[in-house]
Amino acid sequence: MFSKLIIYLLKIFKSFDKSYSIKNLNQKEADNVQKSLLEKLIKKSSKTVFGIEHNFQTINNYDYFKKNVPIRDYEGIKKYIDKIIKGEQNVLWPGKPLYFAKTSGTTSGIKYIPLTKESLKNQINSASYLLLNYLINKKKLNTVKGKIMFITGSPKLKSINNIKVGRLSGIVNYHEPIFLKPMILPSKETNRIENWEKKIDRIADETIGQDLRILGGIPPWIQMYFDVLENKTGKKIKDIFPNLELICHGGVNFDPYKNNLFNSIGKVVDTLETFPASEGFFAYQNSLDSQDLILQVNSGIFYEFIELDELDKKNPKRVTVGDVETNKNYAMIITTNAGLWSYSIGDTIKFTSLNPLKIRVTGRTKHYLSTFGEHIIIEEVDKALNKACKKFRKIEVVEYTVGPNIINKKGKSHHEWLIEFKNPPKNLNLFEKEIDKNLQNLNSYYKDLIKDGVLTTLKIRVMKKKSFINFMKSIGKLGGQNKVPRISNDRELIKGILNIK
Repeated sequence: MFSKLIIYLLKIFKSFDKSYSIKNLNQKEADNVQKSLLEKLIKKSSKTVFGIEHNFQTINNYDYFKKNVPIRDYEGIKKYIDKIIKGEQNVLWPGKPLYFAKTSGTTSGIKYIPLTKESLKNQINSASYLLLNYLINKKKLNTVKGKIMFITGSPKLKSINNIKVGRLSGIVNYHEPIFLKPMILPSKETNRIENWEKKIDRIADETIGQDLRILGGIPPWIQMYFDVLENKTGKKIKDIFPNLELICHGGVNFDPYKNNLFNSIGKVVDTLETFPASEGFFAYQNSLDSQDLILQVNSGIFYEFIELDELDKKNPKRVTVGDVETNKNYAMIITTNAGLWSYSIGDTIKFTSLNPLKIRVTGRTKHYLSTFGEHIIIEEVDKALNKACKKFRKIEVVEYTVGPNIINKKGKSHHEWLIEFKNPPKNLNLFEKEIDKNLQNLNSYYKDLIKDGVLTTLKIRVMKKKSFINFMKSIGKLGGQNKVPRISNDRELIKGILNIK
């Protein structure tokens, strides 16, 4: 079996080595690759319903593309998705999608994201590239001599007009290479359990005694799995899985969870960040020495970027990878070989390098805090908290969220932080002051509001154990790809969490 794995990895290596996704292209070379890709996507879809409506046959450069294809969110493409659901073909992409990845929307309810034969390769191959890159850097194969597990949603699928529908993580379960199947945990039967707490409990029972070496998932759900294991065995994770070497994570910033996870493990292990979504697998960490993610520029996805200050304008300035700059926050817009055209995925990123193109995920376009004009983004609250935790070394955070607390008296309004601690600070007031100082240093607007007496410094409300888990359970979003919003511009989320008994 291991020899078959080596053959598989060598095959992947050949395509990996040719992939522009991981070569050290400079910015101009990457832009040329992207423009060529856009041309192919337009040509392929020129006779679709969308292509005809948007004059694809007349588009011969990026400027014409921008004039003919406006930025859309899910509401903007829903009428086309509805046509596909009703059974129409050649709507957004030639033929019909193989799948719909079902995901929750903030304003649209359930969203159905098309997955085609072409776009599915991006989702599957990207994980292979990440793993192979890791093995090449480590110069050893020990990591793949044991078991691999990704904590995912259920692989149960439904069908709409012969198009299978399910969670992305469940869909990907059906496309594992056959000779990798004996290495992958948990069993399909266990993975199909819908109740998340029962599922994690069964996964723990099934994996104790296994030689787990690679673990992937969203950090809070990995932590939940570790907590169940510790409760069942009374042991640290390193004593349950002595060969655990790599954790692959995505969905939320890893730093707030890192200390807690490593404490549960009982040692530091390698970690790699990924940037996947139902719409595509965009980037991954290709070096253990840097948290930056390499942008995949030749995997069927064409990227556009809009500076956050431009986002709410009627005609925001759109640029390609050839015109981006480092250390600016951009909303990321994608065009894909699944028929998403200039589609706003709702994520914000920052380029940390242009040669090659590397990014960090900074937040969500709709998840920000500017009730008083402070323009605070997720990256800033994460950094402020992480820096404070490093100063007060023994503090461990399980989960948190931030929102405004508006009090109709000048200088009394403030940001309210709901934090669940595993190991709380001995002096909460000092910890609050440290976070607030860090946030002021990171955000000049916030600093001015404090200085001018519009706001008072932030306040922390310490939450009971499992407060966030119980909240997610109450809204039917416990586990899988779901995560607690880190920041919000109103008090609805905070009220919802506080109302859970």
